[in-house]
Order: sequence, then C-alpha cells, then structure tokens
Amino acid sequence: MKEYFTTGIGRLRFLAILEGLSLVLLVCLAVPLKYLFDSPALVKAIGPVHGALFLLFVLATLIVSFAYEWKFTKTTWKVLIASIVPFGTFYIDHKILRHYAH
Repeated sequence: MKEYFTTGIGRLRFLAILEGLSLVLLVCLAVPLKYLFDSPALVKAIGPVHGALFLLFVLATLIVSFAYEWKFTKTTWKVLIASIVPFGTFYIDHKILRHYAH
C-alpha cells in the first residue's frame, strides 16, 4: 500500500483506481437516482469530483511518461486513451501500470 504514495507510478495507479471508482459511482448510483427519482444532488456532487480526478489522471500520466521516458506511441497513448474509455483505468492499471510498480 505504501508504494501508492511514494512513487509516481504508485500515485498514477491510485488516481486510476479513484477515477474508475468515481465513474462507477456516477454511472451506477448518481445517474439512476437523477433520472429515476428526479434527484440530481449526487450527480452535482460526484460529477465535478470525477472530472477533477480525470484531469489529475491525465496530468499524472504525462508526468510519469516523462519521468519513466515512456515512448508516446508504445505506452503513453494507451494510458491516455484508457482514461476516456469507460472503466479503462481499471484495465490499464492491470495490463500496464502494475508491471512498472515492481
């Protein structure tokens, strides 16, 4: 658990998990509440948090990309594309980022 806070890759992985979880909460809880029960409060609360986590993830990806000297065409673009695919951050954490953490 300590590696999530002490390395750039660890922080990127932590942001990937948080960004993915915020999307799960938004899509599976907040949006249904908004449209089924006319209760937009959670969308108004979780939406900006998810947006901020998305931007932090993109920024952290670029920082880690430079620090680890990733080739843009090999790794960086895959991580960035994953951030715009729903739940892609979970996939990218499993397929790419965890291998850099060791």
